[in-house]
Amino acid sequence: MKLNHKIIFYFLGSLLLFNGGFILLSAIVSLFYDDGVILKLFISGFIPIALGAIIMYSTRDHKKEINKREGYIIVTFGWLIMTLSGTLPYIITQSIPNFTDAFFETMSGYTTTGSSILHDIEIIPHGVLFWRSLTHWIGGMGIIVLAIAILPLLGIGGMQLFAAEAPGPSGDKLHPRITDTAKRLWLIYFGYTVAETILLWAAGMTFFDAINHALATLSTGGFSTKNASVAYWNHQPIIQYIIIVFMYLAGANFVLSYFAFKGKIQKILKDEEFKLYTTFIAIFTVIVASIIYFRADLGMSTIGHPMVWGQAESAFRHALFQVLSIITTTGFVSADYTLWTHFLVVFFFGLMFLGGSAGSTSGGVKVVRHLIMIKNGFMEFKRSLHPNAVLPVRYNNKAVSGEIVFNVLAFFILYMLSFIIGALVFSMLGINFESAVGLSASSLGNVGPALGNFGPVTNYAALPAFGKWWCSFLMLIGRLELFTVLVLLTPFFWRNR
Repeated sequence: MKLNHKIIFYFLGSLLLFNGGFILLSAIVSLFYDDGVILKLFISGFIPIALGAIIMYSTRDHKKEINKREGYIIVTFGWLIMTLSGTLPYIITQSIPNFTDAFFETMSGYTTTGSSILHDIEIIPHGVLFWRSLTHWIGGMGIIVLAIAILPLLGIGGMQLFAAEAPGPSGDKLHPRITDTAKRLWLIYFGYTVAETILLWAAGMTFFDAINHALATLSTGGFSTKNASVAYWNHQPIIQYIIIVFMYLAGANFVLSYFAFKGKIQKILKDEEFKLYTTFIAIFTVIVASIIYFRADLGMSTIGHPMVWGQAESAFRHALFQVLSIITTTGFVSADYTLWTHFLVVFFFGLMFLGGSAGSTSGGVKVVRHLIMIKNGFMEFKRSLHPNAVLPVRYNNKAVSGEIVFNVLAFFILYMLSFIIGALVFSMLGINFESAVGLSASSLGNVGPALGNFGPVTNYAALPAFGKWWCSFLMLIGRLELFTVLVLLTPFFWRNR
């Protein structure tokens, strides 16, 4: 079957149009703050709009059919075309004149990773900073639609749990039509963003800082408008607690948020992934807070402002904040956790492989995959004792098909293999072991802060050019569930069947 090239280009053209419109929104912010780059941002937005309009017009007579191969191509190349056009505001305004650096920053934005090459964020024009945060929000919004509406149709990884005929959250489809499902989830996403903006503004942030941090929180991105990240507000704990609440919501399945608004609380309380997600956060926070309180010097690790309130409260807040930030792959920083004993450095490194819930904006492996792997592991013990028994893995009281279990196991193997290869490539560039494994885990899991020379209080500017491109590749495959991108690298994918 030949590829339907016209519909692929039609979709890519529409994405350029969409991206250009958001860049023009940044130009309005530039006009409001009079930061001197409005014309450059306008040009940055006009170019993708014009190009997108030409492409859509040229391919308007396409056949309205999309098979799996077209789906893979549209998702992967869509992310790439958004990233390439998204570099224009950085390059044209000269905020990031180097193309490699601009591509890295933009890919980090769209994949909601939050790694940055910027040394001084606070001197960047307001319009460009707003665009930087918008790349997070656009990427997060796209991931929700991918997770709920598109990837299940392609049969990708554990996301099949969202397919109508499979067990799990998908059995509770919000609406039979994909477009309506996406609209409802976008509305929740937008509503949460507005709510967090208002709360942060009321708590003492400027409106500009509030909206930028809301965009970064709901997308689990992590770009901040301050060099010290959220640690800038260590003297205002209420701000950090507001961000904690919304990081928790962003790391949970957005379908469950819909159920909450519909008053279906029992569906949320019975969801196994949500219960495990919440349990993980609670247990890990207690462990980290206890070690900080009894062993770590929290005062030395805080950035920007000294901590206030009591030591116990500060230990709890910083522990909860950093545990949530890494599990949800948001990447905000309230303190330099690499100074909190060697055990906690290794502990946080392990959390980089956890990830939030499926159907959230988080990166990483996802809690539901860990849950299915754990259940399958226990079931293997039972099968060894009762070889003739039929013992399926159950999720939310429904049997999970063997195909999904195998897919989850294959995803995890491929994920760990990608992590190992990623670290090996970084080590070939002369990067030390701690930094190499940290870079690979952080980029693949879309976490942001890494370890060693690329920890929570440093940036990625010192990476060699090839290292930045390699990071960008890892960010992309990690964000798009590995199979989506890697299948395009296989020769049989491109054969006409």
